[in-house]
Amino acid sequence: MPSNVSPLRNAAIASTFRSCQLFSGLPAADLETIAGFSILRRLEKDAYLFREGDPSEGFYVVQNGAINVHRVSVAGKEQVIYVFRAGESLAEASLAGERGYPANARAVESSAVVVVPKAPFLGLLSRRPDLGLRMLGSMSQHLRVLVGLVEDLTLKDVETRFIHWLLKRCPAAGEGEVTVELGMTKRVLAAELGTSSETLSRTFARLRDDSLLMIDGNTLRVRDVAELRARFRRLLGEAPSGHG
Repeated sequence: MPSNVSPLRNAAIASTFRSCQLFSGLPAADLETIAGFSILRRLEKDAYLFREGDPSEGFYVVQNGAINVHRVSVAGKEQVIYVFRAGESLAEASLAGERGYPANARAVESSAVVVVPKAPFLGLLSRRPDLGLRMLGSMSQHLRVLVGLVEDLTLKDVETRFIHWLLKRCPAAGEGEVTVELGMTKRVLAAELGTSSETLSRTFARLRDDSLLMIDGNTLRVRDVAELRARFRRLLGEAPSGHG
């Protein structure tokens, strides 16, 4: 444990862990132990946390900001896998092997992450297998979320993906007008949807012109949830084409 890590800094890192699904249910003493050997790292916008193939130093928990995990095709096209935000963990799979990170990770805004170093963390798990079992359960929940995100990326176009994103944030049985707070910059949302800010802006404009969406800063107002669901089904080819 670095000698210059203050108790206050440890407490802040432990607090970040408490908000993370991966550490769900771990006793406070265990979180403080892990915080004791963890490192807080700050990243400016567009700085890389790691690149594909880099040796694994451990895994990460986002304290604030947003981290875009992506791969680059042989043609040079960037494919976003996921944008991780405060309280989310990433790169846990790199603990299990020596192959390095399987993708790139870059800050899409000024961010801070907690680095959980590989060697001391694996040493702790070897002494405390009960912690490993607890975290395995949390990781399985996390994996289900990521599988759902991969399924979202298979939707055929940006409008379909955005409407799906929007509907997931509307009440399941909602009707009429619903307000959704964006909670991020449009650039970050575009990255999460695997598109550019310009294409996302055109999608916003199209839905606004069709009287389905109103935009006021970071507040999105769905004019009619039922009609938005109908449009989503039509885009998926599950309903006959109609108005809109």
